[in-house]
Amino acid sequence: MRAKLDRDLLRSLSPKAGTYDILDADLPGFLARVTPGGVITYGIRYSDPCGKQRRESLKLTFPSVQANVARAAAKKRLAEIELDIETAKKAPHGYAPGLTLRGFIDEHYADWLTANTKSGKLRVPAIKAAFPDLLGRPIGEITALAIEKWRTERLKAGISPSTTNRNIASLRGVFSRAVEWGLLAAHPLQSVKMMKEPGGKVRWLSDDEESRLRAALEAREANDRAGRISANEWRAARNYELLPELPEDQFTDYLRPMVLLSLNTGARQGELVKLRWNAVDLDNAVITLHGDTTKSGSTRHIPLNTEAREALERWRKQSTGPIVFPGRDGGELAEIKTAWANLLKAAKITAFRWHDMRHHFASRLVMAGVDLNTVRELLGHSDLKMTLRYAHLAPEHKAAAVQKLMRT
Repeated sequence: MRAKLDRDLLRSLSPKAGTYDILDADLPGFLARVTPGGVITYGIRYSDPCGKQRRESLKLTFPSVQANVARAAAKKRLAEIELDIETAKKAPHGYAPGLTLRGFIDEHYADWLTANTKSGKLRVPAIKAAFPDLLGRPIGEITALAIEKWRTERLKAGISPSTTNRNIASLRGVFSRAVEWGLLAAHPLQSVKMMKEPGGKVRWLSDDEESRLRAALEAREANDRAGRISANEWRAARNYELLPELPEDQFTDYLRPMVLLSLNTGARQGELVKLRWNAVDLDNAVITLHGDTTKSGSTRHIPLNTEAREALERWRKQSTGPIVFPGRDGGELAEIKTAWANLLKAAKITAFRWHDMRHHFASRLVMAGVDLNTVRELLGHSDLKMTLRYAHLAPEHKAAAVQKLMRT
């Protein structure tokens, strides 16, 4: 409701079940708030630089203070806010007055991050956990020096450079949005450089390890079949309902086909868990990993070699529902760690993660002479720099390059 706030109007207002506001017709932003208890307080309403509506109480009540006096106080306060915002925008690190890092994240950044990134819901609490001492500080008072001090303390505490770099990268994103949305005139982390990280070792399977992994997969299925036969013999002797048989021409469960597909396509575990049959083209031997399931957000098409195609054809005959590798309830698999850990133990393979099968896929391609750009496309890397970690596995490329210097 909008009307000119004066004594007669305010006297006529009656309390309702909920609090409500009367906006002044003479001064935009000036209002009177009526509580269910009948208390009338004066306040103001305005938009911050992000367009978010703000409300502030003038700490004045009617009838102790008449409307014309409160209107003058509101006009003064609104002018102060406008001046603060304009002055802050011109400052080297201008910012919305009183807006803390926590306030900016909660009121502006969190919603944007959740809507625009897959990991937004996880990254917001991670940022807060990494920078607890900065959350209460105004965003314009967080400087490069403050971050350098924070980084020094983190390193003293034994936090790795890679983890520290990831934290800083996340905070950079926060301030980048603040600058973009007009809450900061300059990025305070612009001069903060990332630390050098020790190069991570690319882990892939040796020929012997791969043979052991494959043998362990076959042995696991043989044990499952033997266990099923034994269980049914026990149940038959007691006239219990028999469990379904596990035929030799079928997989006993998801693990073997999933591992074979990972070894031969380089698909991530999460991408396989979300894979649907409508994205599998067995006729043309290709699977499509859609952008909403990939880490990069880009769709990629991966051709299936003979082993991967045959594994999926065999699995298709026994898999029901739209999900390629469903869990027990028909939904997406929720837990693979136990089966994977037991498989590695049986194969006597150590320090090897599921994700390392992706490295194995790429490493084998490079060692087979496949060019790095093709490997990049198959892996779905957006930048060739990510694929260059495998370059040392193809020394013949360098040898061929320098050989071109030879005069004929």
